[in-house]
Amino acid sequence: MNTRHLVVDAGVLGPITLVASGAAVTGLYFRRHVRGPAAETFGRAVSGTEDELLSEAAAQVLDYLAGRRRNFELPLHATGDEFRQDVWRIVAEIPFGERTSYGRIAERLGDRRLAQAVGKAVGANPLCLFVPCHRVVGADGSLTGYAGGLARKRALLDLEEPAAVGAGRLF
Repeated sequence: MNTRHLVVDAGVLGPITLVASGAAVTGLYFRRHVRGPAAETFGRAVSGTEDELLSEAAAQVLDYLAGRRRNFELPLHATGDEFRQDVWRIVAEIPFGERTSYGRIAERLGDRRLAQAVGKAVGANPLCLFVPCHRVVGADGSLTGYAGGLARKRALLDLEEPAAVGAGRLF
């Protein structure tokens, strides 16, 4: 399959590597991405002008970060076992500006005791932003691990926070 990648400057989030294989986006990775695949698996580097799919993915990411987009409209394909696929489907359903917990996802899967396994599956999500794993937080609302780092997770949650909620915060 034709695997290739494009690196995009995402401002405060730093460079983002978008990966595609065939006609689908298969990865979005931050610099120093926790548990990210080896760069050799990203295929050849392309420019935005030579790859329509990756160019569109980059444009949508930049629009999202600029507050002009809430949802992504791209062909996506994530590789993972059935459990991970189930978790990622639930994560993909979390609406813009909302959050859920690992435990709530585990409950949707039928067993709250799966929360730790859900956390591992969320952490292995190869499509950060597109499958919005930054919207998954601890049961008490605390920020927990994020493959892009907690500073990026906070920045993404702040980006999505309704203005009225942000205005009510003391800090």
